[in-house]
This record gives sequence, C-alpha cells and structure tokens, in this order.
Amino acid sequence: MSLYTLKERNNIILIILLALGIFLFYATLDIIGALLGAVIFYTIFRPMHKYLVEKKGWRAGLSSIFIIILSFFIIVLPFFFTITMIVNKIQAFSEDTQYIKQLLANIDKFAAEKLKQPHLINDIFLKAQTVAVSVFSSVLGRVGTVLLEVSIMYFLLYFMFANYRVFENALMKYSPLSKSNSIRFGKEIENMTYSNVLGQGFIAFVQGTLLTIGFYIFHIQDAIFWGTITIFLSFLPVVGAPLIFVPAAIIQISNGDTFSGVGILIWGFVLITNIDNVLRFFISKKFADTHPIIVIVGVIIGIPIFGILGLVYGPLLISSFIILANIYATNREIIREEESI
Repeated sequence: MSLYTLKERNNIILIILLALGIFLFYATLDIIGALLGAVIFYTIFRPMHKYLVEKKGWRAGLSSIFIIILSFFIIVLPFFFTITMIVNKIQAFSEDTQYIKQLLANIDKFAAEKLKQPHLINDIFLKAQTVAVSVFSSVLGRVGTVLLEVSIMYFLLYFMFANYRVFENALMKYSPLSKSNSIRFGKEIENMTYSNVLGQGFIAFVQGTLLTIGFYIFHIQDAIFWGTITIFLSFLPVVGAPLIFVPAAIIQISNGDTFSGVGILIWGFVLITNIDNVLRFFISKKFADTHPIIVIVGVIIGIPIFGILGLVYGPLLISSFIILANIYATNREIIREEESI
C-alpha cells in the first residue's frame, strides 16, 4: 500500500472519528454531569488511591471500593440530606402563608416609615420571587436525575481507579497536547479542583457555620436551616452570605428587634464576609488563585445546565477553558519564534 493511499484512508478514518465523536457527545449530554463528577472525584481522591495501592500494597479494586464508600458517606449522603432538609423547609414556608404575609407587611411598614418607600419591599419580593422560582425549579427539577448521575459516576469511578495506570496512560497517548502540556494541564486542573471544590467548599462551610452561630446568638429563627442555605450561596464569593444575613437583619429591625438586626449585620460584615477573604488568601497560595468573576460566571452558567451541582461544575469548566487558552497562546508564541528564525 502506497503512503498516499494510507494518508487518504487515514483522513477518511479521521472524518468518521469526528462524526462519531460528535454523535457520542450529543448522546451523552444527559450524563455529562456524571462524567464531570467522576473526573472531579478522581482528581480529589487520586493521591489517596495511589498511597493505598503503591505504599500500603492494597489491590486497586479494593482501594476503589473503599474510596467510593468513603466519598459516599462524607460527600454524597450529606448532600442529599441537606437537599431533603431544604425542600421540606421550603414546603413548610409555602404552606404558612399567613406568616409570609405578616412578615412582608412588617417589612413594608418599616420601608414606608424609615425609607419613605412604601411598597418597596413588596416590589422587590415579587421580582425576587420570580428569580427564586426559576432557580429552585432548575435545582429541584434535577434532584431525581442526580441519583442516576451518581450511580453512573461511581460506575465510571470504579474502573478509573481500578485501572488508573492504563487510564492515565491513555489520556497521555490520545491527548492532542504535547506530553509537557498534558502534564501542565493535568496539574492546573488538579490545583483548580482543589481550589474550587475543596477550598471553596471549606470557605462555604465556615461561613455557613458562622452564620448559624450568629443567628443563635441574636435569637433569629431557623438558624441551622439558614446556615445550610448559606453554605450553598457562599459558593458565590462576596455576595453569597449577605444574601441571607442582610434580609434577616431587615426583618428583625422591621419587627422591632433593632438589637438583633444591627447585631447580625455587624456579625455578618465584620466576621462572615472577612473570613472569606482571609481563607481565600491562604487557599490561593496553596493551590490556585481563582478570580471571583470566574466563580460567579461559572455558577450562573452551571446551575441552569447542571442544577445545584453547577455550583462546582460551572467554575471548573471556565477554568479549564482558560487553562487551554493559555496553553494555546504559549504554543502560538513558540511557533512564531521558530518561524522567525
């Protein structure tokens, strides 16, 4: 077979591969969250898996099962418990219409007397309600499919860990990047995963805990529930926690409890918001410095596509895009320098 004929056949194979790749990508859109979840869990638990297999002498399959069970109890189970608690509380709020009406009446009275803006809070509430319904519909509508995605994710994760050397060698072999850039990309993804998932998750947990403590100190109802909500909202840097404690302060003041209202505002702006900056500084030094704009835009893009898991997937996808763009720009500069010689 001539070299020319071989090239022609290889080009045909490439066209078929591209067509099949596009078809497979379209066919797997419904489980893209499972694929991303498997990659994230693999990145997080890879050091533990290598330690158990290479240092402790565990079999790869046994280590895979151990990590799956461990991750289920420390990540997945608390997540579903939290979602269940939030859904039950939202249903309780929706059934207690008299409490909501009285609450809005008090806030509206406060706005009219102190801010000279009658019906201000009511108008804001109506707009916020539209946004909230859209967001929670997207989030809650995916709760059922998340169970299927988790099952698929763990199925993939088992084989990724059980054959981790083969899996990583295949990634290197079929990567369009050079070996050095593939290693660079993998390291950047690892740092971004630790920063966005573990780092931001830790910040969110601390802020939610501090808000819960503050609500207890100032005798604000449903402290644990609102602390849990704050954990999710705190994935939005800067603006997340204030979305909870600022309205809570307004409600307390409008109900005549000025001490609690002012107290939770001071507690929130002095302690809760500043702890974000302090912890983010140490995380950026240890792993990667993720700009807040990347996180916010990623969350806005991720939630409509992936539901509540978009809090994690969205920023990671944008970070991956930026990493690849930087590698492309570096390669282009190298090509220009070589062409100019």
